[in-house]
Amino acid sequence: MTSNPLGPSAADAVNPLEQVLFEVKRTIVGQDVLLERMAVALIAGGHLLVEGVPGLAKTLAVKSLAAAIDGQFQRIQFTPDLVPADLVGTRIYHQHSGEFRTELGPVFANLLLADEINRAPAKVQSALLEVMQEHQVTIGRETFRVPQPFLVMATENPIESEGTYPLPEAQVDRFMMKVVVGYPRHAEEHAIVDRALRPPEATQPMLGAADLVRMQERAREVYVDPAIVDYAVRLVTTTRSPGQAGLGELERYITYGASPRASIALVVGARALAFLRGRDYVLPHDLSELALDVLRHRIVLSYEALADEIDADAIVARVLGAVRAPEVVLQSR
Repeated sequence: MTSNPLGPSAADAVNPLEQVLFEVKRTIVGQDVLLERMAVALIAGGHLLVEGVPGLAKTLAVKSLAAAIDGQFQRIQFTPDLVPADLVGTRIYHQHSGEFRTELGPVFANLLLADEINRAPAKVQSALLEVMQEHQVTIGRETFRVPQPFLVMATENPIESEGTYPLPEAQVDRFMMKVVVGYPRHAEEHAIVDRALRPPEATQPMLGAADLVRMQERAREVYVDPAIVDYAVRLVTTTRSPGQAGLGELERYITYGASPRASIALVVGARALAFLRGRDYVLPHDLSELALDVLRHRIVLSYEALADEIDADAIVARVLGAVRAPEVVLQSR
């Protein structure tokens, strides 16, 4: 069990990841939305997919977060020649002893960075996504559990198609959220260049893996009103049948809507966001704030949508505008 450098009260603070995010921001300029979504994924125990063009510090952000959390960290650079055994491990024959021994792969870590996940073939992607879902790996006749907490943060580059293998829709659904990272503003880029002129400061560990597990347990105690759950379900079902919310013109643009896994991710993510902001109850605004990141990769667009240049973000924005948020009165809270 890892000791907590902040002392025994760090994990019991109202906003326990505030010091972690502050430490990461000593290295990362801007990207506030990405950092907050990473914290939500940590608390909710979900996996995160980050998309953006090269040079936007996606990998550096994940590495800095891993350094601020004193757990086991592994980075896998996905390449076309990667095989599943390079991820999960394999059985190796030792000639001197005449026995097979199991060598575990780099997925056995608390925080795993899958860098440029769309550069590996489908069988490698499937091996990673299986352990993301099951939290275990079977090698030969033995089953091995990955350490807890276990979180995967994957990055992908959207601007190159040559030598890439896009994630299938059914597999990308395993990611709790997909965050799209944009270019920094002028002032932020100026600060980035200034920091690049100085030697980088080492990120200090602020929390241990055991502290993170305790935070996850406390986040499960955050109150979720039944109206909040109903709001999440209505948002997700509208992506499948937009005509029910008066958005019949969108039906020709959607081949498949979001799955029930999206409803779960919305509620669990909103609960983690409320915990991160120091509340013991969830508000409808928490759901609407996460809706874009939770739903954008779960909506399968039709060819007509691509022809009319309609993307998933535009559809989610229309859904949010059409589905009425509940008025939750938390009298007992």
